[in-house]
Amino acid sequence: MKIIVRWLLLAAALLLVAHLYSGVKVSSFSAALVAALVLGLMNTLVRPLLVILTFPVTLLTLGLFLFVINALMFWAAASVLNDSFNVAGFGAALIGSVIYSLCGMVIDVAMERLFSRSEL
Repeated sequence: MKIIVRWLLLAAALLLVAHLYSGVKVSSFSAALVAALVLGLMNTLVRPLLVILTFPVTLLTLGLFLFVINALMFWAAASVLNDSFNVAGFGAALIGSVIYSLCGMVIDVAMERLFSRSEL
């Protein structure tokens, strides 16, 4: 249940990103659901490999290169989903991924508080 609620909220967050920033376009809520799923899968499977491979660069930039990796994941997900989820370019992917990550952090905190209280 927790995973499904988080997935729905992250899809809504993707719609919020598209509403707040014109460089990101999402055609519908169902497209946002698919895009949130693809983003989640890419962040689970591909992102750890990129973080390991770019570790020296990440150290040199004091962790700021992780923003680039997040933007690449956001941009790659948009390139997989051609028409339903569109990102204008790398700059748009960077800004969109930052907004989406902030929304994800808020969702994670809210989910933790909601589900920890219901278990008591």
